[in-house]
Amino acid sequence: MTFGLAAFLGAIAAFGLAPFGYWFATVAALLGLGPLFVTAPSRSRAAWIGWAFATGYFAHALSWIVEPFLVDAERHAWMAPFALIFMAGGLALFWACAFWVVRRPGASALGQAVLLALAVSLAEGARGYVLTGFPWAGLAQVWVDTPVVHVLALIGPYGLSTVTLFATLPLGAALAQRSRIGVAATLSVGAIGLVVVSALSVPAVTYTGNIVRIVQPNAPQHQKWDPDYAPLFFARQLEFSAAQPRPDMIVWPETSVPAWLGSAQPYLDAIADAAKGVPVVFGIQRGEGPRIYNSLVYLGENGQQDALYDKHHLAPFGEYVPFGDLMARFGVYGMATTTGHGFSAGPGAALFEAGKLGKALPLICYEAVFTQDVLSAPARADFLLQITNDAWFGTRSGPYQHLAQAQMRAVEQGLPMMRAANTGVSAMIDPLGQVTQSLALGNAGFIDAELPAPLAAPLYSRLGDYPLFLALFFAMIALWRPARRT
Repeated sequence: MTFGLAAFLGAIAAFGLAPFGYWFATVAALLGLGPLFVTAPSRSRAAWIGWAFATGYFAHALSWIVEPFLVDAERHAWMAPFALIFMAGGLALFWACAFWVVRRPGASALGQAVLLALAVSLAEGARGYVLTGFPWAGLAQVWVDTPVVHVLALIGPYGLSTVTLFATLPLGAALAQRSRIGVAATLSVGAIGLVVVSALSVPAVTYTGNIVRIVQPNAPQHQKWDPDYAPLFFARQLEFSAAQPRPDMIVWPETSVPAWLGSAQPYLDAIADAAKGVPVVFGIQRGEGPRIYNSLVYLGENGQQDALYDKHHLAPFGEYVPFGDLMARFGVYGMATTTGHGFSAGPGAALFEAGKLGKALPLICYEAVFTQDVLSAPARADFLLQITNDAWFGTRSGPYQHLAQAQMRAVEQGLPMMRAANTGVSAMIDPLGQVTQSLALGNAGFIDAELPAPLAAPLYSRLGDYPLFLALFFAMIALWRPARRT
């Protein structure tokens, strides 16, 4: 019964994520989780409660993950239920470990709940980094469309998750035990105070005067590479690029050119002719010996390739399969490739000069999910540029959650982001995380959006995650013995 209630609360908590945005559901669910934890009679029961809550949360939040397996249903549909079950249950192990480590039956409820907030915060950090990481559906994402999002500029996504946990778990535990409610309420008020200070110190956004055309061809994934349809989608992008008035740059989505770069010169000539001297960014696949890459090309004003970027943070089981050659013998390939090796990773984060728009930090698809990929840039960019093919993610929650994480990266860096998505949502995002213009999911077209100017580098963009992780770790050490003795 307790485990079922925990799983139910976890599923309710996921309603805080896009496209719902019911942040109060997440807050209420976490308040309810505190009492379940502090009343667990043993460490193992506490671990199962944590696992059940997180499994319910991730199963609901990541339900879109079945969509990629249905694009080529004959090959991949059988994997879909296993993917969701193992993904949700596997990610929930991070929470289970946190619950198991800190639970001490008989100890102070408030002290235990504070330790749990610290431990879950560290577990979420580990989830974002370990084994290439998968931070999708982090607790901070529930605040994207609220003033709370500005806290990201100070302490980043894991810091905001910590604030969320401190504002809920101790208060829920104290209310259930009717003990130290005042202390718990003080922790909640302190967390809320940080939010208020961040909201009051938000700078004004200015604009550069440069216009960026973001193109959305709306190519369904099952037709994207079909020889009967691919030329139509390419022609559609050429038409959008040639439209008047002329922008200062044009951005096409991920893998938007239906040819390999080495043999794509006719396509590049057609793009340059349609652009008429306007630089164009587009996604394309390329080969180099036995390796293949998911790449971004910047075609300059002269119609020549002026910059090339290879995606370096690849999607496991999407762009490559661990032990790919062995798995290929059993007919298991990455969904975006039919070779055992799959795609190869590029050398890492890089900037390129985008003419008068300044320095761009390119991100391909789910690289925008990882704050560490943005933090690892060799220098500060003038804007972030994401090209993606969200047709893989279906039409329910996946594309909207992906957009929300792009908004978070903009706030964390104090930089605008231009985002071209094959089927949507394409958008211009200002450095405060607000979408200034967008093209809705499932529509073909383009937007001409003015590029916002960057803000001064926020604290988080300079410090990153590691100071927070060290602070959380040493706070746990400092509170561990007092919590055990209480």
